[in-house]
Amino acid sequence: MELGDARGDLGVTRKRKRNDGENTMFSNFSLDDLNQDILERVLSRLPTSAFFRLSSVCKRWKSVAASSSFKSACSDISARDPWFFMVDPHLNQSIVFDSTENNWKKLNYPNLLQNRHHYSMPVAASGGLICFRNSSRNFIVSNPLTGSCSELPPVDLDQKNQSLHAIVMSADPDGCKGSYKLVLVYGQVPKLRFKVYRSTTGCWDDDVALSRKVDDSIDFNFNDDTVVYFLSRTGNVVSTNMQRSPSKQYSSVITNKSGEDTVYFISSSGTIMACNLSKRCFVEYPRLLPVFSEYSIDLVECQGEMLVVMLSEFLETASLRVWRYDEEARTWHQIAALPPAMSHEWYGKKVDINCVGAGDQILICMNSNDLYTYLLCDLVENQWTELPKCYMNGEAVEFMSAFSFEPRIEASV
Repeated sequence: MELGDARGDLGVTRKRKRNDGENTMFSNFSLDDLNQDILERVLSRLPTSAFFRLSSVCKRWKSVAASSSFKSACSDISARDPWFFMVDPHLNQSIVFDSTENNWKKLNYPNLLQNRHHYSMPVAASGGLICFRNSSRNFIVSNPLTGSCSELPPVDLDQKNQSLHAIVMSADPDGCKGSYKLVLVYGQVPKLRFKVYRSTTGCWDDDVALSRKVDDSIDFNFNDDTVVYFLSRTGNVVSTNMQRSPSKQYSSVITNKSGEDTVYFISSSGTIMACNLSKRCFVEYPRLLPVFSEYSIDLVECQGEMLVVMLSEFLETASLRVWRYDEEARTWHQIAALPPAMSHEWYGKKVDINCVGAGDQILICMNSNDLYTYLLCDLVENQWTELPKCYMNGEAVEFMSAFSFEPRIEASV
């Protein structure tokens, strides 16, 4: 929505009349008559895309856009529809999909991420922030709307050549409003550890060891030598290690239930690992599909739950399904599926899927050598919608993956 239209819709110059044609007491009402506090509260409720045009309306609105009290008013808005930060192979631009307006937008790429010698790849997101990791293995947190960035202190994983399994970001309930934490899970199974960075302290906590969950009935085998096959983005069937889009090689999510944080990630053999940070233990979930099955898999977080999205092939057709794990029954349950007429075209295409959750929605990036598309799944209605192609300079842009975030100008790094 153009800001000029928004201003008209808010009643800046329009007159309201009674049925008898007489002007009401609000006939000459203008936003310019509002005091600064009320004006900021009104403007804070405009669609997020309107924020980019506030400064071009008039001097007063320009001053509003730059004020700290306006950002405070924006923070009082409980939730905003998600935007999806799209990752292309070149990692040098900020293109987002606006789920409210159902269109693509190009944002200014943050200066701190433009170092040609140290490429930066998005690895996690939370609230209005996205976390990048550069080639020096340092982390940079950015607000994609404002372009503000902050590089975190270097992290020492105690020992060299430690395998990094998960990178997740979330709000820090122990900190002030707007604070966040970044969690890393690393090590060799079964010797896993985790480390936490907190924005409130500006430093990394000491690392903590995770132990296997005691008295767990799931068959847990650390020395499983069975070869499991996966589909790579290049269309090749590979074994043992997951071959993912580079930005999703640490595919992981974090949930909080009853005050307990749990980090989930995909192991090298394709199983789901659940690490309870509060209880300092972890467990491996049973496989969704038997070995020797060809499939592509990813994790998402929706409404505080971990879900698994899987594209598999069976009986000469492809199937894209969403699964939830039942902790009490210790089994997987299907909760959504792409209609067969839509999924069949992906059979034999060696597709790699990279997914991200946002509320009740899942954005799925599907890539192969021949085709690519982006699907938005509404879990409540079980509706699947294909996103429009993104064109820049007259050419369609292909994306590898995406990260969801709330577009908030007040989010501080």
